[in-house]
Amino acid sequence: MQTNFSIAQLADANVAEAESILRNCVHCGFCTATCPTYVTLGNEMDSPRGRIYLIKDMLENERPADEVVTKHIDRCLSCLACMTTCPSGVHYMHLVDHARVHIERTYKRPFMNRITRDALAAVLPYRGRFKAAVVLAKLGKPFAGIMEKISALKPVAAMLRLAPASGVGGKPHTMPGSFAPREERKGRVAILSGCAQPVLDDGINLATIQLLNRIGVEVVLPEGETCCGSLVHHMGKEDQALSLARHMIDVWTSEIEQGGLDAIIITTSGCGTTIKDYGYMLRNDPAYAAKAQAVSKLAIDVTEYLATQELPEPKTPSGMTVAYHSACSLQHGQKIKNTPKQLLKAAGFDVKEPAESHLCCGSAGTYNILQPGIAGQLRDRKIANIENTQPDVIAAGNIGCLTQIGSGTDIPILHTVKLLNWAYGGDMPDELRKGKN
Repeated sequence: MQTNFSIAQLADANVAEAESILRNCVHCGFCTATCPTYVTLGNEMDSPRGRIYLIKDMLENERPADEVVTKHIDRCLSCLACMTTCPSGVHYMHLVDHARVHIERTYKRPFMNRITRDALAAVLPYRGRFKAAVVLAKLGKPFAGIMEKISALKPVAAMLRLAPASGVGGKPHTMPGSFAPREERKGRVAILSGCAQPVLDDGINLATIQLLNRIGVEVVLPEGETCCGSLVHHMGKEDQALSLARHMIDVWTSEIEQGGLDAIIITTSGCGTTIKDYGYMLRNDPAYAAKAQAVSKLAIDVTEYLATQELPEPKTPSGMTVAYHSACSLQHGQKIKNTPKQLLKAAGFDVKEPAESHLCCGSAGTYNILQPGIAGQLRDRKIANIENTQPDVIAAGNIGCLTQIGSGTDIPILHTVKLLNWAYGGDMPDELRKGKN
């Protein structure tokens, strides 16, 4: 793609990076076939190619974002299926993230939209606040139906519907501490406890720790862990995202220096995609560039890590049929598609991959709150494909996907690591116990 940026514009490192990404695009349109919003809406401006034109025009002309550009960029899920499809290697993720920052800085959103986004950024990344919000959501749930009828309040209705019946967290496996194996230690890792996941499902942490301990790996939850910055990063709130990223880099760097780490295990793939990108996000920060690169190199999804370990013969080969939902942040963001399925098969499960596995379920961080209509269509499409495999259980590697898909089906859905922990000697997951009752 031909670009027309001035020398002065290209002096800005972020603009120069955006220009180099734009120049790689050859207008081929392969991305449109795998873009969930284009497939759903059929609008060229809601495809990666269309958004690239909008971003190019906005940045080249140094224009503040307007309502049209904002609408179509907001509709992007950042599922990154376009990057998997693109034959030219266009790094759409970095381009759309840059556009979101530009929108955040130059466009004044309608009042309710602005308040909703600011509330999400002020609550979700902070575990204590999020836990309190979950408790308060119980009071609001009965009014979700009324709010859904008012356009400006639809995101609030979506939040209430997605909120769990009760909040959790505060258990030992969600708090700072070290969990050592009973036998000889073969490795030492940190796991990201995170912000939303421990509140929505603290059992993911527990299953990860138990499984890693049984294969001889010490697990540490470092003091001072917070949100990794992923949620606000994809909302264009760059300063908040980078502040959270720097904090987590300091936390993990301290742990590396004190006790050494073989890896930083991520059990929420949306977070993993962002943490693996810390090196890029902080490339222009002389105080953090090297440390960010070091942390990014250590970050690894739990299934990636388990694939490098010697796992014993499964103790509980259930033979259950598992529909594996490949989270976009895992298959497109981190290029991890087959590893989780291979682990599940080796553990004795009959693994089915639903049709259209490349399409997003509509979760995408805060997307299912801010764009509930499109998110709902994608969820229903995903569930229909999953249910066609007639599974006993659904597995996925991202808490957002688990919450989104779980809101529309009665089939038990749980994190992949919970099934693996059960197969290798852990307790049956609560989700399956409930299904038996």
